[in-house]
Amino acid sequence: MTDLADLPRLRPTTPSGAARRRLERWADGRHGTDRRAAGLAVAAFIAGTLAAALVAPAARAQETAAPAATPARTDGEHIPAPQPITAPKAVIELFTSQGCSSCPPADKLMGEMIETRRDVIVLSLSVDYWDYLGWKDTLAKHGHSLRQKAYAKARGDGKMFTPQAVVNGAAMAIGSDGAAVERAIAKAPRPSVPVAVETREGKLHVTVGKAPAGIVAGEIWLCPVASRMDVEIGRGENEGTHITYHNVVRGWVKLGDWDGAESTYETTLKVPPDFKADQVAVLVQSGSFSEPGAIVGAALTPLK
Repeated sequence: MTDLADLPRLRPTTPSGAARRRLERWADGRHGTDRRAAGLAVAAFIAGTLAAALVAPAARAQETAAPAATPARTDGEHIPAPQPITAPKAVIELFTSQGCSSCPPADKLMGEMIETRRDVIVLSLSVDYWDYLGWKDTLAKHGHSLRQKAYAKARGDGKMFTPQAVVNGAAMAIGSDGAAVERAIAKAPRPSVPVAVETREGKLHVTVGKAPAGIVAGEIWLCPVASRMDVEIGRGENEGTHITYHNVVRGWVKLGDWDGAESTYETTLKVPPDFKADQVAVLVQSGSFSEPGAIVGAALTPLK
């Protein structure tokens, strides 16, 4: 499995303290965007190592499955078993960071949405561009920073901050503002391409339906997801804080390009035990990873 953490890292410029504070207080909509992230070149992400993740629709992926690990929990409470979500109203990608003091309320909000909403898929994508502040995010992937940058470019607003929620690959909101997230859900077109994911005999079987008229072709991605991960943060802005992260994306595998026709895939997924992945998400997205469009189909399924 090609993991985004393995991709070549770029060297963005460091933002001033004032610029960073403007990002974290972007809530009133009048502040600037992350100039440090502006140095990230999305094209470098797609080159070279990404090619190893590609699997043609007619081919069989050659990855081997590992037993899913149970997410750690430190408070002794029972962890509800993950439930499948098909035909979601929305996919929410929360761009978050352990080094951002504004993020814990958003992380908590997303956990509450997961517990109370069965019509949305929530995914946490930890970014690495705040690592220089004194705490290296233990869940971050450089590719998540690149994905967030690609979204900002695709929308044309250049806005990239934490916590940021991107809904259906199109609308965005401050991740800690529940009302703004709901408005983004209402604004973004609902995914309409059917996606079915089954586990049979240790393999994942994915079926993507035919695109309705007007849907632009794109790519199909599979992500191992940990339903819960608990982190003790030892330094930085959240020093001494215990934070729970929900539906943490632990890697990306490209199943193939999608031309709008019905497609089927069969794969076994090798997930390192420390990933603690107990679910898989499948995203059908117009455009490409470097130039993402709308998420037009999605499913979240427990690993068995």
